[in-house]
Amino acid sequence: MTRIIMHGCNGAMGRTITGLAGDMEDVEIVAGVDVNTRENGAYPVFSSLDACTVEADVVIDFASAKAVDGLLEYCGRKKLPVVVCTTGLTPEQVQKVEDTSRKTAVLRSANMSLGVNTLMKLLQDAARVLAGAGFDIEIVEKHHNQKVDAPSGTALALADSINQAMDRQYVYKYDRTKERVKRDKKEIGIQAVRGGSIVGEHEVIFAGQDEVVTFSHTAYSKAIFGKGALEAARFLAGRQAGLYDMSHVIGASRN
Repeated sequence: MTRIIMHGCNGAMGRTITGLAGDMEDVEIVAGVDVNTRENGAYPVFSSLDACTVEADVVIDFASAKAVDGLLEYCGRKKLPVVVCTTGLTPEQVQKVEDTSRKTAVLRSANMSLGVNTLMKLLQDAARVLAGAGFDIEIVEKHHNQKVDAPSGTALALADSINQAMDRQYVYKYDRTKERVKRDKKEIGIQAVRGGSIVGEHEVIFAGQDEVVTFSHTAYSKAIFGKGALEAARFLAGRQAGLYDMSHVIGASRN
């Protein structure tokens, strides 16, 4: 049985993961942490990790970027594995994730879904052929009107996967309104749309001369991210210190 602390338990994703975990036999959320300490009847809720008195094997984080520093400090100090799902991290926080992974097992992913992580691999294969042939690359992401970070962590992860395949030749362009210049061939345009209750849509466009190739992923429910987070927690519990991502989870599930 994998014992989990849910960091951000009373947020939308925390509640989703709590429901999913209740239907799984080999995982249990034993405690929650949230600034809103409203009890949910499923497990005790604490105002901070330092206040938590319940032993666990791993933490799942779906809180906010401003809470990540304290989370990483705690998990590094306690040698407690942590799945970091929160997006919108600063470069300094990303570095702190890497520093913490030298003390305990850390899994960080901008998107927890199997589909998106498979898409990243497909994009790398496509980029080597299409970008190499001069196709322009644009990414459009759409999310609900409550999402505070833009572009999404997933959009950046998709861009990073392409850039990695192309030996980091590309720069990212987020806004074209402040200058009047032609598009650079070595840029990836990333645009964000916010509205309504859109769970998550990502479209990657390879635009060439007289032809366009488009890859897209649509999330219809937050449950896909919650399921991935629980699978990641089950994978990470008991692992040695190091930095992991969803490719490790997917690879383990195939073995």
